[in-house]
Amino acid sequence: MASRILGRTFATTTMSPLKIGLIPADGIGKEVIPAAQKLLESLPNGPKFEFVQLDAGFEYFKKTGTALPQATIDTLKSECQGALFGAVSSPSHKVAGYSSPIVALRKHLDLYANVRPVVSVPSPAFPNQRELDMLIIRENTECLYIKSERQEIDTATGLKVAYADRKISEYASKRVGTMAFNMALSRQKLREQKPMNQRFWKNNPRVTIVHKSNVMSITDGLWRETVRAVKENNSEQYGSVDMEEQLVDSMVYRMFREPETFDVVVAPNLYGDIISDGAAALVGSLGVVPSANVGDTFVMGEPVHGSAPDIAGKGIANPIAAIRSAALLLEHLGHPEHASKLYDAVNAVLADGQTLTPDLGGISTTDQVVDAILKKL
Repeated sequence: MASRILGRTFATTTMSPLKIGLIPADGIGKEVIPAAQKLLESLPNGPKFEFVQLDAGFEYFKKTGTALPQATIDTLKSECQGALFGAVSSPSHKVAGYSSPIVALRKHLDLYANVRPVVSVPSPAFPNQRELDMLIIRENTECLYIKSERQEIDTATGLKVAYADRKISEYASKRVGTMAFNMALSRQKLREQKPMNQRFWKNNPRVTIVHKSNVMSITDGLWRETVRAVKENNSEQYGSVDMEEQLVDSMVYRMFREPETFDVVVAPNLYGDIISDGAAALVGSLGVVPSANVGDTFVMGEPVHGSAPDIAGKGIANPIAAIRSAALLLEHLGHPEHASKLYDAVNAVLADGQTLTPDLGGISTTDQVVDAILKKL
């Protein structure tokens, strides 16, 4: 058979397993990634998997002096079709020689888009939840996250001054903008095939371009112009997709006031990071929101929560974000029907509300949530 990532096809056989790299990394990553693996292996009539355990993270750095060993990069590039990444305990202060392995992996594997669906599920755990079905697509390789910073002494005052370079390119903006319009069409097609998916969105597909070009006229100006040109230069292909713009500050305001008005949102790296984490509050918790780091030939699922060192090892970490990230991985590897089974099983457990971890107001353990989802499968 053939697997597809964003319309590009790479060959597999019906008998060959999907080879997936597992990078638990730090903290609760060591608990939620095995949970996601267990669900993948338990899919009824699902694809066969071969899992490879790989190293990365701050804990690994403290042991070895490197956060991302070359062996992990080489294995992912040469052997794997996808990966699941757990969580990383990046320190808030500078540690000599350390840099985030997840940022490095995105660059090494050219995973240029971070894809985060934020969808409400009726549940006793979220009694005041708004109804929304939003997809946030974040450019994953540029902006301030190129990590080009320096510190100098101001000769006039004798005090420290820090600078950070920001990069926005037409190349990166165009390809993530193209993904946004393509996924708007894909979501609309799914809604038409499954009327239940129209419960929160009954309009034309829409892409919202987030920027701050009224202040950052050169960098955000290039971003805005490039993403707009994706539709303007391909009007026949994207004619059915509405396009709008939002300044990032008003985007945050509107997202919390009327999140149901957004379909696909596309943003530069920093803005996308902030609004996608904020959007998790609309559906209850970071513990339920998945993401996928997506390129043209590789995809890596990643729950959006952190390493949660305060609860690591206690067996109460919420595995739902990791399990949904595994479903996203399947979806982008060309197995949407099996991804749908995972989504439905997770949604059924949330809707039931009887088996929830403490972050959702419950008393269940990680293993009990996994078992409940297994039963729904």
